[in-house]
Amino acid sequence: MAGPQIIDNEQRAWQLARAIASDIELYNKQKIENALKADNFFEELKEEITEGRDLYRSRVTPEIFRRNLYDRAIVDRVIKRMAHVDTPIW
Repeated sequence: MAGPQIIDNEQRAWQLARAIASDIELYNKQKIENALKADNFFEELKEEITEGRDLYRSRVTPEIFRRNLYDRAIVDRVIKRMAHVDTPIW
């Protein structure tokens, strides 16, 4: 049985990036909120973000990976969704 197909389509890559970012947000809400309040989001979620990035990298072509869709999805699906949190970031 073959492994997952490598994604070379930007729309599908966006879908994957958003799904991974949404999972990070779903399973780490309190950790994310605390990290935003402490202004150390990237340090506190380094493991989760790196694990997601590695999964994303393994599923898309190098050309798609270089477009930073995953990092943009982290901002859109994780950080922006917490806009209600009182944090020095905004």
